Amino acid sequence: MSRPLIACLALVCALPFAVAPVSAQDDPNQILDPVHLSALSYRNVGPHRGGRVTAVAGVPEDPYLFYMGSTGGGVFKTEDAGNTWTNISDGQMAVASIGAIAVAPSDANVLYVGTGSAEPRGNTSPGRGMYRSTDAGKTWDFIGLPDAGQIGRVVVHPDDPDVAYVAALGSLFGRNEERGVYRTRDGGTTWENLLFVNDSTGVVDLAMDPSNPRILFATAWRAQRLPWTMISGSAEGGIYRSKDGGETWQQLRAGLPTGLVGKAGVTVSPANPDRVWAVIEAEGEAGGVYRSDNGGDSWRQLTGDRQLWHRPWYYNRITADPQDENTVYINNVLFYRSVDGGTGWQPIPTVPHPDSHALWINPLNTDIMIEGDDGGGTVTLNGGRSWSTQRNQATAELYRVTVDDQFPYRLYGSQQDNSTVSVPSRVSGAMISDFEHEYQVGGCESGHIAVDPRDPNIVYAGCFGGSISRYDVRTGQTREILAYPQNQLAQRIGDLRYRFQWNAPIRISPHDPDVLYHTSNHVHRSRNGGQSWEVISPDLTTDNPDHQGFAGGPITSDGTGVEVYGTIFAFEESPDEPGVLWAGSDDGRIHVSRDGGDNWTDVTPSDFPEG
Repeated sequence: MSRPLIACLALVCALPFAVAPVSAQDDPNQILDPVHLSALSYRNVGPHRGGRVTAVAGVPEDPYLFYMGSTGGGVFKTEDAGNTWTNISDGQMAVASIGAIAVAPSDANVLYVGTGSAEPRGNTSPGRGMYRSTDAGKTWDFIGLPDAGQIGRVVVHPDDPDVAYVAALGSLFGRNEERGVYRTRDGGTTWENLLFVNDSTGVVDLAMDPSNPRILFATAWRAQRLPWTMISGSAEGGIYRSKDGGETWQQLRAGLPTGLVGKAGVTVSPANPDRVWAVIEAEGEAGGVYRSDNGGDSWRQLTGDRQLWHRPWYYNRITADPQDENTVYINNVLFYRSVDGGTGWQPIPTVPHPDSHALWINPLNTDIMIEGDDGGGTVTLNGGRSWSTQRNQATAELYRVTVDDQFPYRLYGSQQDNSTVSVPSRVSGAMISDFEHEYQVGGCESGHIAVDPRDPNIVYAGCFGGSISRYDVRTGQTREILAYPQNQLAQRIGDLRYRFQWNAPIRISPHDPDVLYHTSNHVHRSRNGGQSWEVISPDLTTDNPDHQGFAGGPITSDGTGVEVYGTIFAFEESPDEPGVLWAGSDDGRIHVSRDGGDNWTDVTPSDFPEG
């Protein structure tokens, strides 16, 4: 989420209290006269802990200069090895989701950025093409590929900054032809599609032979998000090689998995360009780490350890050490390193956050690296013994934001792969204490938050799987008040008694603050602040059994609780009429009750698409 968004939301939350002029009030379709927005300015109120980063880059000749691309905050730059970060993309790029960053090896002022992260969670921002800077990120030009969807990698020719290759995954949400490997030879003025597999299979990774830029490796991947699942894998997936700068391509097969192949990462050893590694999602025991010692002509599996290709659509990146042909790194839940050519692997425990996605290693000094993970970007200058802080990056991805009724008010959010967080709209003095500025309020990364209107110290916060906690800010005490205890992890969706969305609504009645609402595929209500619950609706979704299998496929199922669908995603009680309840499902149903939940009416428009 971009840096000013939290402050923007805070201001928007205050806007309904403004009084519109008579002309605006006479128009029932105009909620607020635009004149009230003209004098607003944004300010960043935090939080300042980092969010997910899936693209990183550095400059070999400057050991303190790095770039990172976040999935919700744009492009950031540091010139002091991560002690401070500055956003360099706000107002210049159409989206804040970044999938790839590359610095031209022959001119460090030339940068390429591909938008749209290629680690597609259920909450994913589509990309909007490519950008280029010729002044080290001060200004940016849009250079095309607006329909390329998620861009997983950009590789720049070592001698010509105008020649670049792009791995375009394409649209996640349907078929399109703007996907595959693209090349520009004029700095992005024109593009050629060099490798097109089909309209549902794109390219997610690229690697260039450092000794011969005409040799390229690309990994093809079918990745598609339906409203009820994630598809990863196809017979066309796998590794492709070009020996003529991308003019022609050959799918590599010798020693590689047959059948369905999902997401794969590929890397070439600069120390020995005949050595190529790949980490591959494949059926059965075929997935894992592979190596070729003859430039890709033949391959062998080194290990099938699932820890190295766990939840592959979210990870599966591999990077060779520039100076040691036996050292290679893998980004996964943990950040792994092998020093024996890829057979044995050990996690690097010092990296400050799990869920690793990206790595750049300085080819002149391999102790210098930048790693990107769900906590942000982090730099090491000593081979991973220590890393820079991630609490200096305004890149938090917030699922939900709300405010309380204090003056000055506080803002509350649930941050992806971190926790809930509360920050003040302003502080009372010149100094900000840690507690006054930022603290957790129960729940976890994915939940809605509701603050008791009578007492802002009482906060209700959610978590995946239907969990809710009641948090007392004064005492720090948390009490679980979930509506129904069940394990939602690694379960077939149709076997769950209640289907709770990863980001299930929590609401306090605007008419009675003791009344809480929580939603699964049903509406749950508590009349006593969560001490007990009742179900007040039937299943308000389509309840389609074809959408209730194990989440994900056809190769890998997702058991994290993220991919649970056929749920109520939106819920509100009318602020004007007690007992008028509205519920909207993630598969396209809208229901209303006008008697406090005793009876429900399907009011879905007849031309609504089914999810």
